[in-house]
Amino acid sequence: PCGYGLHRQLTALGHDCMVVAPSLILMKAGDRVKTDRRDAVMLAKLHRAGELTAVWVPDGAHEAMRDLIRARATAVRVLGKARQHLQGFLLRHGRVYAGKRGWTLAYRRWLTMVHFEHPAQQVVLQDYIHAVTDAEARVTRLPQQIEDLVPNWSMAPVVEALQAMRGVAFIVAVTVAAEVGDFSRFDNPRQLMAYLGLVPSEHSSGNTVRRGGITKAGNALARRALIEGAWTYRMQARISRKLHDRNENLPQAIRDIAWKAQVRLCARYRRLAAAGKAKVVVTTAIAREMVGFLWAIARQVEVKPAA
Repeated sequence: PCGYGLHRQLTALGHDCMVVAPSLILMKAGDRVKTDRRDAVMLAKLHRAGELTAVWVPDGAHEAMRDLIRARATAVRVLGKARQHLQGFLLRHGRVYAGKRGWTLAYRRWLTMVHFEHPAQQVVLQDYIHAVTDAEARVTRLPQQIEDLVPNWSMAPVVEALQAMRGVAFIVAVTVAAEVGDFSRFDNPRQLMAYLGLVPSEHSSGNTVRRGGITKAGNALARRALIEGAWTYRMQARISRKLHDRNENLPQAIRDIAWKAQVRLCARYRRLAAAGKAKVVVTTAIAREMVGFLWAIARQVEVKPAA
């Protein structure tokens, strides 16, 4: 519950400290007695046996940027909930918008013309509208603050380089950089794929091989951002104007990796879709391969020292 502050405090005092995720601690399935003493003895035994896996600890500036990026993700979820509450209230009282799309300018004008006979219901409607408006303002404000602070961040070169990839604009790039952190701690891209939970689960024994859906282990925010970016590969490979502007100041080696990724992933998307795979399965497979190219790009970049 103390975050990484306790780790920094102990290391500043000269002590060796390891942070271990609870999900990575081995537990006996039949053990039903839990006390602090038993936990301490168990952790000491696992540490002596080398069975504890340490997690990467970010510095204070990196953790602060990660908090800001997660605040934006929270604001997006709050906005979605606020809109659902408003639309559910209208639907419950038979107020249905006749247009094709919601949350357009025409839809907002229609909201101003919705009236209820009882004043209490009119107050509820206006309160839901204010909640949506406040959430939209928050979603608009936080990305601008992220853009203002990223240039002074040690991961700024990585964020800029990751945007060479198609489907990895500023928000996706800064999210992946904040959640993954130091890319060099992964010896190969398969480790990063497993860290993000994009590899298939498996339950095999003997000659029987059973593979299921992705594990969904690790960081959900980065995984969701990558899957959203993978949808762009359903189109043919091309360098759009926005992508050209993002690549203009990048080294040729990074641009070559990004173009190689685009040619391969667009062809793979078409091939998997032609084989009859579901769109969500195809997109997840593309996101998994995107991680490999992102890892290769990040290894080309020299990270600035933390301020």
